[in-house]
Amino acid sequence: MVIMAAPTSSLTFQPILERIAEEIGRTPGRGRPADYIPALAARDPRRFGMAVAELDGTVYGVGDWREPFSTQSITKVFTLALDLAREGDELWEHVGREPSGNPFNSLVQLEYEDGIPRNPFINAGALVVTDRLYTRTGDAAGELLAFLRAESGNPALDFDKDVAASESAHGDRNAALAHFMASYGNIDNPVPALLDQYFRQCSLTASCADLALATTFLARHGVRADGTRLLTRSQAKQVNAVMLTCGTYDAAGDFAYRVGLPGKSGVGGGIIAVVPGRCTLCVWSPGLDERGNSVAGVAALDRFTTLTGLSVF
Repeated sequence: MVIMAAPTSSLTFQPILERIAEEIGRTPGRGRPADYIPALAARDPRRFGMAVAELDGTVYGVGDWREPFSTQSITKVFTLALDLAREGDELWEHVGREPSGNPFNSLVQLEYEDGIPRNPFINAGALVVTDRLYTRTGDAAGELLAFLRAESGNPALDFDKDVAASESAHGDRNAALAHFMASYGNIDNPVPALLDQYFRQCSLTASCADLALATTFLARHGVRADGTRLLTRSQAKQVNAVMLTCGTYDAAGDFAYRVGLPGKSGVGGGIIAVVPGRCTLCVWSPGLDERGNSVAGVAALDRFTTLTGLSVF
């Protein structure tokens, strides 16, 4: 697997990334890092990295594209794919596929929807998916880590114990979500064990290059880097569709309007995006808007699809 920055003279994505980075560097107002997780609050909102991975594993990057950052909710895409590959459509009996219209850690909808979360990317839905993967593997976080190491080609990827501990210490809302769903029979494992898996999952650190590469199986319609198939074409389509409609919290409509790609953000400031059949992207900048999405990241992806004409529309 090749990781390289291509020369700007060739017909590659590199000149486009450099132009985007220059434009982003001149942009005032970059948002604020997530302050409710102390380990993330100290990040400089002016940091910026962006990478594009082609289907053959070639990667182009700019800025802090090799800088590891806390992936947070981006990992929900990979746990969804890993569980969907194992249990198929049965998963959708336990979690929905609709945008929530509420904050990602909201309890509001769960009661009148009988403990079934709206989608796999809000916290309640991700807890259900992690719980089901945990039941099937005995170690959902470990399964995720092994998958990301293999797909990125980076065996050094790991969890950040300090971030996991920080999230656990401030995880009362997630505990409430899990206990509430357990009361409806929608959680199989003991809540403390599930939360440990979930907080470890969200603490994983990776770079834009790592995540762009790890996401390419979705651009290959479910085929992994080694040529084996993780998802059917239909399942890959399902994951991409849910990313498009639900992947950026309650700003998914605006993201689809501006960017026009399936994407998933995390409060660590990262966003992954998929151009099916062509390439994948990851952008990182820690400053967030009021909905929890990277301000510079969304702007950069907007410029990318505008400059290249690559979108699903």
